[in-house]
Amino acid sequence: MKLLDRITIDPAKGGGRPCIRDLRIRVVDILDMLAGGATDVEILEDFPDLERDDIRAALAFAARQSDHPVLPPAAE
Repeated sequence: MKLLDRITIDPAKGGGRPCIRDLRIRVVDILDMLAGGATDVEILEDFPDLERDDIRAALAFAARQSDHPVLPPAAE
C-alpha cells in the first residue's frame, strides 16, 4: 500500500476532511499532535487503530498539500 493510499476523504466522515484509512481520525489531528511535540509512540497509544505508516502518510499528505508552484510577479 502506498502511503498516500492511506488517506481517505469521505463527506460522511470527519466533515469531509482527509482521514486515515476511513477511521474517522483526521490527518490534521495527527499533524497537530506532531506539531505539539507528541512522539509516534504517544500518538499510537492515543489511537490504537493507527499504524506507524499512518503517521508517515499524514506527513506525506501535508507535504504534498504545501507543495505549490511559485508564480513570478505579474508584469506591470
